[in-house]
Amino acid sequence: MSVGIIMLVHTALGRAEQVARHWAASDCPIVIHVDRSVPSKTYSAFVEALSDVPKLRFCKRHRCEWGTWGLVAASQSASRVMLQEFSEVRHVYLASGSCLPLRPVQELLDYLAARPQTDFIESATTSDVPWTIGGLDEERFTLRFPFSWRKHRYLFDKYVQFQRKIGFRRRIPNGLVPHMGSQWWCLTRQTLSAILEDPERERYDRYFKRVWIPDESYFQTLARQYSRQIESRSLTLSKFDYQGKPHIFYDDHLQLLRRSDCFVARKIWPHANKLYEAFLTDAAGAMKRSEPNPGKIDRIFAKAVERRTRGRPGLYMQSRFPVETRENGLTSAPYSVFHGFAELFENFEPWLARMTGTRVHGHLFAPERIEFSDGQMVMNGALSDSPHLRDYNPRAFLANLIWNTRGERQCFQFGPRDNQKINWHISKDPNAQISVISGSWAVPLFKSNMNFADIRREAARLQQIESKHLEILRSSWTKARVRIWTMAEFIESPMEPLQTIIDEIGPAQTTRGLAEVPQMADLTGFGQFLQNLKNQGMHPYLMGNFPVVQDPQHTQSNPRKPYLVR
Repeated sequence: MSVGIIMLVHTALGRAEQVARHWAASDCPIVIHVDRSVPSKTYSAFVEALSDVPKLRFCKRHRCEWGTWGLVAASQSASRVMLQEFSEVRHVYLASGSCLPLRPVQELLDYLAARPQTDFIESATTSDVPWTIGGLDEERFTLRFPFSWRKHRYLFDKYVQFQRKIGFRRRIPNGLVPHMGSQWWCLTRQTLSAILEDPERERYDRYFKRVWIPDESYFQTLARQYSRQIESRSLTLSKFDYQGKPHIFYDDHLQLLRRSDCFVARKIWPHANKLYEAFLTDAAGAMKRSEPNPGKIDRIFAKAVERRTRGRPGLYMQSRFPVETRENGLTSAPYSVFHGFAELFENFEPWLARMTGTRVHGHLFAPERIEFSDGQMVMNGALSDSPHLRDYNPRAFLANLIWNTRGERQCFQFGPRDNQKINWHISKDPNAQISVISGSWAVPLFKSNMNFADIRREAARLQQIESKHLEILRSSWTKARVRIWTMAEFIESPMEPLQTIIDEIGPAQTTRGLAEVPQMADLTGFGQFLQNLKNQGMHPYLMGNFPVVQDPQHTQSNPRKPYLVR
């Protein structure tokens, strides 16, 4: 007994000839179907090239197009020739011209000889398969599909909509339960002949001719009618991406294919010379005898699909950048945003850099220029300090900054004077740590030499902007870690929040207290300043309650010095 090989060929005929001779070298009968779209001259040359192979036949040609009946008709014609011409065949193995045997053919013969009654065909009901692409599961069996999905997409979609609208539903032939699976099967002679010689075959064929992608359901369904024993899996390694397109194997997949332990793989790139040389001519490099286990490389393919669809965290690509929620993280690493600290403390940025060892910037979204750390004009990734380039896409600017400085935590200042287009982006970023001292924007106004009318107008504007920002930070959509203090609440006991921030940013500092604190701005008269704003009709409420006469900064005649916590 032997195994017959059916090859469906439509391109790369030179490689198909090479593989056919490899099968024939192990005395396997072969029947080849060549797509009718292949020019007659090319077809004749192909037939002539294989004329010296004794157990090789060609069958009636059909026009094969993806998702159409032609692929099933080609398999039927080739199967009929195989069963008629080669009586010694016990199993029939369906392959394509781009399939490549990965193991010695004799191992496949021995494997099938040990399982003489087993059909290897992936066959599952539509409710049990996760790989259907295009939104058509059960409907592919209950609607009609006379138009090509690839060539006549508009007619295809409109006709589907029309059938849904009028409630059209095809009747599935009695006794059939539609199943789906890979078109690359290996069936016993008994099962295949029963399918081809079924008295109801004409009715079944008429029904499946209008099923969508019938090559993935015709044999998969009918095999359930006649098979004695089905192994619902394919002996051919065939992988598909998230769009339902087959993965193509190249030369650098050599070791990956060796680990699969499968007998045959598709789809092989025609110019993958190393693969063809390794598996068709290198007997010493043949894989060990073992049960086919494509699951060994499923994890690798899953990672590849995830990398293609989600990418690396915080790194955008053309296929995903315009699509919100498809990015894999808004940024690539944790970072800290300080709102109001640089206004309240005179030397906050250098102090924070010393205490945490992080890169501390000024106001990255300031309207005049980007305030990179240490006054730099260009940062990693060739990011310039131009506000015009930044404001063209603030979201991309921040993502690029975090990505290009990964490995080093970034900290920057933010306030109501800055570009507010980045607010929602930062608040929805789980990598962001946002610390806010509300109302601190009033300190620079308090120390400015502006006319009071202008101060009042600017204070009203900044308070309105900050109020909207705080609403965003308190939103249910916010995923960043947010801490908010009013200015009065913070300066009443600044050591505890500063210690908390330092502990979170700089883990090395968690074992000891703060030995140095930043210099707080002199707020003498700040309470009266706020009262003057109120007297002018502007109500500054974001700072908290400041006494008019005695400032909270000087509530004690002898203020305590900072102390160490051990």
